[in-house]
Amino acid sequence: MAKTVLITGASSGIGEGMAKEFAKRGYNLVLAARRKESIDQLSATITKHYPALVIETVKLDVTDVAAVQKVIPALAKLMGTIDIVVANAGVGGGGEIGSDRFSEDAAIIQTNILGAMATIDAAVKLFKQQGSGQIVGIASVAAFRGLPGASVYCASKAAISTYMDALQLELHKSPIDVTCLYPGYIDTPINNKMKSRPFLIDVEKGSQILVELIEKKVKKSTVPVYPWNVVGRLLKVLPQFMLAGRV
Repeated sequence: MAKTVLITGASSGIGEGMAKEFAKRGYNLVLAARRKESIDQLSATITKHYPALVIETVKLDVTDVAAVQKVIPALAKLMGTIDIVVANAGVGGGGEIGSDRFSEDAAIIQTNILGAMATIDAAVKLFKQQGSGQIVGIASVAAFRGLPGASVYCASKAAISTYMDALQLELHKSPIDVTCLYPGYIDTPINNKMKSRPFLIDVEKGSQILVELIEKKVKKSTVPVYPWNVVGRLLKVLPQFMLAGRV
């Protein structure tokens, strides 16, 4: 019987890429995003190639915490079960601290932290009732060190990393798997205006790696694994003068 994966933020970027990759591997899909027309179009595209799959789309703004708490169990009932929930929805942007862009910073926090936590919380409750499931949190290599010009984005991803660490401890030896992934630069709209994108890979390759790691049920990993597993460690210990002023 085919497994079902729910992906938030599925309308573009790695959310869209993972949806296509999971479809290739025979998964039924629940695609959630604020832009309903985009995920409906994605659903139609996938269905053309894989007509046997069951695909549901739902308009969902993860910052609406009450809606998230209602929608996820309702979708599980609709699909019969949900096996994997990928808390992927996220936004970039922001600016230097004190640059009069705090409203933009606050929006990042609302989506990347509160929205992700609401999704994960609802998934944990569902999987405890089901007796099984896998929760995937999408952090970022930005979680490893606060960087100039990206303070709030880095902080938001570090928050999810720490939250997932705590969840792994809470669910240790339970039938629920917890995976936290740290993508590097994957060529998506969230980073395509940045001046520097080291070790850049395309969405198709990035999505393939992400899904492979999810299927392996790894506890945590950078994406791709190399060189970011090494670079991530270096970021934590590099002296300030090597990073100051770099955006």
